[in-house]
Amino acid sequence: MNSALTAAAAGFGTGLSLIVAIGAQNAFVLRQGVRRDAVLAVVAICALSDAALIALGVGGVGAVVVAWPAVLTAVGLIGGLFLIGYGCLAARRVLKPSALTVEPGAAGAAGATGSAVPAGSSVSVGAPGSAGSAGSAGSAGVPSVVGAAGAPGVPGPSGVAGVAGRAGSRRRAVLTCLAMTWLNPHVYLDTVFLLGSIAADRGPWRWTFGLGAMLASLVWFAALGFGARLLSPLLARPSAWRVLDALIAVTMIVLGATLIAGV
Repeated sequence: MNSALTAAAAGFGTGLSLIVAIGAQNAFVLRQGVRRDAVLAVVAICALSDAALIALGVGGVGAVVVAWPAVLTAVGLIGGLFLIGYGCLAARRVLKPSALTVEPGAAGAAGATGSAVPAGSSVSVGAPGSAGSAGSAGSAGVPSVVGAAGAPGVPGPSGVAGVAGRAGSRRRAVLTCLAMTWLNPHVYLDTVFLLGSIAADRGPWRWTFGLGAMLASLVWFAALGFGARLLSPLLARPSAWRVLDALIAVTMIVLGATLIAGV
């Protein structure tokens, strides 16, 4: 039992040491968490992807990855270009910063999902059940969909557009997260090869070590994604978003250039 706990603790610590760093994936998860946009999907993708890569490493696939340098070269080029492109988009947002304004008790209302609004304007959502609140149906902060005739339950043009917009935003977040996770060659070197090599030294406890590393990934991404909403009051100012997007832009562009230069 002690050997199993030791192996799991070692895997947890090693996994955290590799995951907790300023990088493209962490910056993206942080931004999604602050915006409260597809947080569960993003956290799940990151944690499950890490679990799959760790399992491959523990299973001995790390040696195969290193034996095919051409694959890492291609992934490095594509991933580098992707990160530079995303960094440029973040840099453009610096010129047009957004603000997040969500009143207490409105986390579940439409328009209060952390979506940013242009500088100079704000989204103010009242408490659930308050009369006259934007999107308020008077129950649990669930927005009412009202048609042109004012009949509840009949989607009007604005309601349909809002649903389609949220679906599109979620789809973009999922695709971006997948790209940042699987187009980064360092993920394969660190997670598959490095963790796999360390796990191999654990002998019969290598899978216990791997489970510890998987748990570390889940804990980290969940804390980063769901804990980021605590920053919402700070990011109610456009200037704060400008700083965050500037840091993200620099991080993405530098990492992308580093990937391409290292190919």
